[in-house]
Amino acid sequence: MQKHRCALGVSLLFIALASQSCTAPSRRELPPAPEVDAQPLLGQVRRLTTALDYIGSPLPAATQKALEGLTWVDQDPSLTHEIEELLDPLCLVAVVLEKGKNPRVVEGPASRELVEQGWRTFLVKVINPAEVKQRLLIESPNARPLPHAPAEQVDARWMRLSAYEGRPMLPSLSGLGLEYRVLQLYSREKGERPASLEFSVGGAPGEHGTLVREWRFDAERGTDGWFSMNNVELEAKDGSLEVTGTGGDPYFGAKVDGPKAEMTIRFWAESDRPGVGQFFWWTKERPRADGAHRFNFVLEPGREHLYEVTFHAKSELVGVRIDPNHEETKMRIDWIDLHTTAKDDSWAKIDLPFDTRPSAPLTFRIHDDEDRPAFACFEIRDAEGRVYPAQSKRLAPDFFFQPQIYRGDGESIRLPPGEYTILCSRGPETIPETKTVTLGTAPVELEYRVQRWIDPSRTGWWSGDHHIHAAGCLHYESPTEGVQPNDMLRHTMGEDLKVGCCLTWGPCFDFQKRFFTGAVAAQSKYPYLLRYDVEVSGFGSHQSGHLNLLNLSEQIFPGGESKHHWPTLGLNTLRWAKKQGAVCGPAHSSIGLTSFVGRVPGTEGRDGPNGLPHYRIPAYDGIGANEFVVDVTHRVPGPGGKLLPAIDFISAMNTQRTAEWNMWYHVLNCGFRVAVSGETDFPCVSGERVGIGRVYVQVDGKLDFEPWVAGLASGRSYVSDGTVHLMGFAAKRPGTDEIVRMGKDGGELALTESSRIDFSVRAAARRENSPTLDVELVVNGYAVETTELVADGTERELSFSTEISDSSWVALRVFPHAHTNPIYVTVGGRPIRASADSARWCLLGVDQCWKSKQRTYDADEQDDAANAYEHARQVYREILRQAGER
Repeated sequence: MQKHRCALGVSLLFIALASQSCTAPSRRELPPAPEVDAQPLLGQVRRLTTALDYIGSPLPAATQKALEGLTWVDQDPSLTHEIEELLDPLCLVAVVLEKGKNPRVVEGPASRELVEQGWRTFLVKVINPAEVKQRLLIESPNARPLPHAPAEQVDARWMRLSAYEGRPMLPSLSGLGLEYRVLQLYSREKGERPASLEFSVGGAPGEHGTLVREWRFDAERGTDGWFSMNNVELEAKDGSLEVTGTGGDPYFGAKVDGPKAEMTIRFWAESDRPGVGQFFWWTKERPRADGAHRFNFVLEPGREHLYEVTFHAKSELVGVRIDPNHEETKMRIDWIDLHTTAKDDSWAKIDLPFDTRPSAPLTFRIHDDEDRPAFACFEIRDAEGRVYPAQSKRLAPDFFFQPQIYRGDGESIRLPPGEYTILCSRGPETIPETKTVTLGTAPVELEYRVQRWIDPSRTGWWSGDHHIHAAGCLHYESPTEGVQPNDMLRHTMGEDLKVGCCLTWGPCFDFQKRFFTGAVAAQSKYPYLLRYDVEVSGFGSHQSGHLNLLNLSEQIFPGGESKHHWPTLGLNTLRWAKKQGAVCGPAHSSIGLTSFVGRVPGTEGRDGPNGLPHYRIPAYDGIGANEFVVDVTHRVPGPGGKLLPAIDFISAMNTQRTAEWNMWYHVLNCGFRVAVSGETDFPCVSGERVGIGRVYVQVDGKLDFEPWVAGLASGRSYVSDGTVHLMGFAAKRPGTDEIVRMGKDGGELALTESSRIDFSVRAAARRENSPTLDVELVVNGYAVETTELVADGTERELSFSTEISDSSWVALRVFPHAHTNPIYVTVGGRPIRASADSARWCLLGVDQCWKSKQRTYDADEQDDAANAYEHARQVYREILRQAGER
């Protein structure tokens, strides 16, 4: 690994470091430093050389050898000067810190040559007779992030800047009269460009300068005020804060006495896994963390990294919080600083011209089946684990919150000289392949042939994600008001997701609504279909539970041209949508269903494995399948006036699985025939990729959106994370050869009396860490039979048999990876009334939902809401009566 670091480092530093060793004399002489004691100065230089080796940017061999020959045994007055002669030629600038004066910046001799899409490493000389011991802050307006940038600033934000302050470097200056810091610069584009660099050392908190609070984790200070808030353990160890996320949604926080101001929090950290972290803050006026006080940051796993979040406290700041990931995780944080962003006279500025040399093109040659566009997903990293292109400098079609990019056959990317590992894939049904590529200055081609371990579409099972977005959450909002249809299609093709339902919602609504046509988008490339519809989120009835509205013919509720006039009662939105033939269901179902206010009396000890089902009463305090417990009891007029269920499906596969499926099980037990569908809510619940949660719908003949969404609504489908497949779930009528298939013609097997029923499915799974998986036959929410499935990617026919004595629903599941829709078995013409306790659970849920949601309905809809809830109570009371008679 060290060998790779050196080879790559020399290429990255070809001008910035290596050539300086043979350049004499320097074009720009830097001011000399005062004489410094030899021992601490050499200690600082050794930390510097170790850090440069670690980041893959070693000093030139001659410089390294000369430094190694220096000793401190006999105090030599010339030692300081010798070190300056060796290291000054590599310096971009010098910063002079004198007592009672503002910092002064002097142009250095290092060649200001950068490389397109790559990093160069420079040194910064710090002359410090004032013995300052704060951090040296280095910023540039040209290095501010591109995502969410004003359109007029995109061109100027061409640079990325990172001061390396990880181990063995110290975050703050040592106070020595001379030391050298490491500065890395990245250029997005080739050519000559000016840049401004800004330097400050601030001051102690509350004094002159911008520092609000610094946190250090030595033995004396421990965790220095940071405390666990949810599913996290904190330990101060070896000068760092060790963070262990012990469960879902871990986070930790600290109290702060801060001003009303724009601020930046910076921390040097290493995370063990990819994902998206979050930073929250709260103030005296808004004393709790919420979505309006949140920013996301992209985790770069396996390497130390400087994380920065800029935010605006609109009143006095009183607390901050870090969410290190959405799941169990480990993170090491070396230091945390909080500064105001105001630039006072303590900041020194220098303008420098840079010349960025062009890099070389890497062209992708992708081979896939001839009847589909050749596209793939590529995650490109150098020997140090850095992602290319740099994520903070991406604009569509590459998304800054993902490490990967998507390219079609013949498309390319430019990379600087070096060695790269490239992870190639095309969705969860492919076998990922890692390739190594070495680039110099000449063009290079990468050959990748897509290999699938399974292809459900070849037997008519077409994957889809009914909930993705082109704006909001992690997405760009400015300068482009979200992204375009071609960008979203590129991502669905790269993940081999056949149907992408791109839903317009609150952010950028008026810009994104222009892409709605009431049909498949013209940019689609068969068999990859993109269609724009609506999620009621950020407006209207969103507080009582977000709604996915698919297959709309009109996207704006009557009475306006935007999102500001929609109903606040979800059922009123559903009445409008269903009248035009829409397919509807709640989004991110478990939100609001994972904290509890009680339990159905008499159900202690009745909860099933993994809490499926369970009988605790949720708080209904979120934006998931909350009003769903009411809406599912209603029938509303369809396109021809025929009464139809107000709700077609419940969403799954992107939030807590137990809560999603538990809600579904209870309404199925009450006799409501509601399908389950798979979603991601990209990039809100997850920005990792589209299609993390999927629904596989069986379509006869050629794929088209109308039969696909009809199959979703009828339950002719299964949901999956893509690693487990349950195709063709069917039941055989006793004593005959008649087969009843899930979701086909109602998916009902009608019996005159109790019988033993045989079920079958074509199953396959591929999971590296799970050699076998349990496939469960579920009747009315409880597993009655289990078969083991080898997770080696091979398709296998599985069979099950069980006695059905009363009307029931039957499905297959592999917890938590996949679930089929039900086959409905009726006995003697009776409706399904599987559980009186499920009816009680739903009835108590209606009351709790009313307590939670009544305040969210506008005054002119309060009567509608009260009537809708009372209707639901009456329906559940009747179901409870019928269930109790059995």
